[in-house]
Amino acid sequence: MAAVAGKLMNSLKSKEFREYLASTHFWGPVANWGIPLAAIADTQKDAAMISGKMTLALSLYSIMFMRFAWRVQPRNMLLFACHFTNECAQLTQGGRFINHHYLGGKEKEESSS
Repeated sequence: MAAVAGKLMNSLKSKEFREYLASTHFWGPVANWGIPLAAIADTQKDAAMISGKMTLALSLYSIMFMRFAWRVQPRNMLLFACHFTNECAQLTQGGRFINHHYLGGKEKEESSS
């Protein structure tokens, strides 16, 4: 176990890791994490506030950038994970939007109040 910890510490101290932390390959995805975190937080809000057009746009955006993150060399798995998370959150929001506006969610909400 100590050998594994020593290897990890050596790799964290390496020049390559410091260069990675100073690159857009790292900071771009870190800055981008605000989008899926906001989408996840919005799943707790009222479904009437969801914009169908924006949800669709963000879903398409994340699909395109997941492909980009996979195809760019070297692969940017941090960016891929960010957009995969956002895609899941946007699909959840899209389902809530469709349920509320087209599958009777609005009527059920009005009848219960």
